[in-house]
Parts: sequence; structure tokens; C-alpha cells
Amino acid sequence: MSVIELINAMAARLDEAGVSFGHGTTNAFDEAAWLVLWQLGLPLDDLDTVAERALDAAQQQAVAALVEQRIATRRPAAYLTREAWLQGVPFYVDERAIVPRSLIAEPLADGTLDAWLSERTQRVLDLCTGNGSLAVLAALAWPEVTVDAADLSADALAVARINVDKHALAERIRLHQGDGLAAVQGRYDLILCNPPYVNAESMAALPLEFQAEPEMALAGGADGMDFIRTLLRDAPSRMSEQAVLVLEIGHEREHFDRAFPRLEVVWLPTSAGDDQVLLVTREALVS
Repeated sequence: MSVIELINAMAARLDEAGVSFGHGTTNAFDEAAWLVLWQLGLPLDDLDTVAERALDAAQQQAVAALVEQRIATRRPAAYLTREAWLQGVPFYVDERAIVPRSLIAEPLADGTLDAWLSERTQRVLDLCTGNGSLAVLAALAWPEVTVDAADLSADALAVARINVDKHALAERIRLHQGDGLAAVQGRYDLILCNPPYVNAESMAALPLEFQAEPEMALAGGADGMDFIRTLLRDAPSRMSEQAVLVLEIGHEREHFDRAFPRLEVVWLPTSAGDDQVLLVTREALVS
């Protein structure tokens, strides 16, 4: 059996088992390719080169065992491989933090946010940093800035520390534990925040894969806006005059509009749609 034949067979097995995706892949084939290539120690980004490579029985059995573990435990593949990729950058992850997948990474990496920044942009805050992925991407995108990364979870920050060290950014990224903006001091020129925003009804219906992640990183209260209400109230005191806040709200646009009907925001386009990540200026928050 070849690599591509094994991937197709494992994709069929994942489909048959009814697993849920959304932690780096969106379909059974991509998930199967990830698991097969990782288990075999092959490059994850060069399937074409190895697709026809023949596999022996032991290799096939090792892959099948990993896929069966994925099915039986319903844990995201990233928790099994201890690795996830965001905008082409590798990150360590385990069950202490949610799997990195923030849509904020897209406008951060593709330069969309640059139009809102200037030479005065020196301090960046990644609030609710989780495994530290947005903080790392920000530091890589803007070599001249310093980044504070904050989270309520000491466990998540332990994972973030691994990634900060992995990318040799300890001199430019500082980690802070605490509840929201109370974890940090001073004013920032840019705040990035992928907070807990899932509403209670949606939390109750989450697939098992998402239930495997820390609940505190997902649950946002009855309408998903609990953390966001406090953040938008307090953010101006932690923002420089020309600062902007970039906030992910996922599928909670209806709840967001109801909670903040008069707030002027800019919606940023992402691969998941144009109403999941927003940008708001300090001026808009104050007014």
C-alpha cells in the first residue's frame, strides 16, 4: 500500500466514525494526511513527493493505531501529535491550552493590520494568549516591537513558554498571568485578543473534540460576551492614543451587535468570513 492509498483509507475510516474537525483541518482527507505523514515522519507540506512511496505492514499498523486513537478518544489530532501549525509556523500544544487556530493570525500575517500601525507602534499585547501563538506571530511580523502575552491559566502559559523558547523570542515576549487586563500594566499600541466567546447554548452542543479543550478558554457566558464586555469597558485605559484593538468573536456576530449596538468597528476579512474578526480604535471605544 502506498502513502496516498493509506491516506485515502484512513480518511474513509474517519468519515465512517463521524469525528469532528476544526482544529487545523476541515475534512477527513486533510486530517488523515496529517496523521499519516506525522506518524511516518514525512514532511507535512510535501505530500506529492511521497504519495507513491510503498509502506510495509508495520508502518500501516502504526498509522492505523494512531487513527483509531483519534477516533476512540475524540481528542484533536494536535493533542496526539503535540504540534499545530498557524500561518505556516509550528507550535507545540497539549491539553493545557486550546489548539491554536485564531483567525486573527490571518490579518496579522498577511499585512492587513499594518495599515493601522505606525512607527509609533512599540508595545503589543496578546490577551488570552493560550499557547502563545499570536504573540509569536506578532513578534515575527514586527521585529521592532515588544510583546506582552497574558492569560488567566498558568497551565496555558507553561505551554506558551515552550513556544516562546522554541522560536527564540524570550527577549521580546513577556508572559503574564492574571485576569484580563489586570494581568498587565501600562498602555499598548496594539491589543490582540481571541477571548472565550462561545455562548452557553453553543457550549452545550460542542463536539467531543472541542470538549477536550480547556472550557475556560471557550465559554463566554450566556451570550458569549461576558469577557468582551469587561474588555471593551476597560481597554481604553490600557491603549495609547492611536491604538487599536483586534478582537475575534467567531460566530457570535448577532450577540455582539446586540451587546454593542452603537460601537463603530471595522470588520476584517478572513477565510471564515467577514464578520468574525473586528478592529476597533481607542477613539471609538471612548466615544
